[in-house]
Amino acid sequence: MAEKSALFVCLGNICRSPIAEACFKELVKEKGVADKWLIDSAATSGHEAGSSPDSRGRTTMEKHGVYGNVKSHRARAITRADYDNFDYIFGMDQSNMRNLKQLAPKKGNYKAKVFLLGSFDDDKSFDSIIDDPYYGGDQGFEVVFNQCVRSCRNFYEQNCS
Repeated sequence: MAEKSALFVCLGNICRSPIAEACFKELVKEKGVADKWLIDSAATSGHEAGSSPDSRGRTTMEKHGVYGNVKSHRARAITRADYDNFDYIFGMDQSNMRNLKQLAPKKGNYKAKVFLLGSFDDDKSFDSIIDDPYYGGDQGFEVVFNQCVRSCRNFYEQNCS
């Protein structure tokens, strides 16, 4: 049974959040605590509901051996229930954070702590933002992957060790 839970959120749930989900699942496997975690991802919009991860993201995750962690992933929109079902919710950029605040149950009455995932990145050249690679090339997905690895690792070390 899961003792802790994390939800990774981006605009469409096909690029950044599935990559972050795959990275965090890999990290908790390495730490030997995967059975203690519920990890998922979602979107702030329903545009891509039911879609698989972007093919460029899939290629990047396959290259790093983590795609198996999300191979059955289908995009979904965040729900109000997610704010009580998860301990941690992570947005990727300021737009996600604004949307997460707007979509949250009113009066702040929920369990989840909401963070900007990139705020845990020790590479401060990105100013805590994990940019959407959708309209760029393959290299943007590699950048996102590396940001997610660093951010997830640092979050875990600071909050879960």
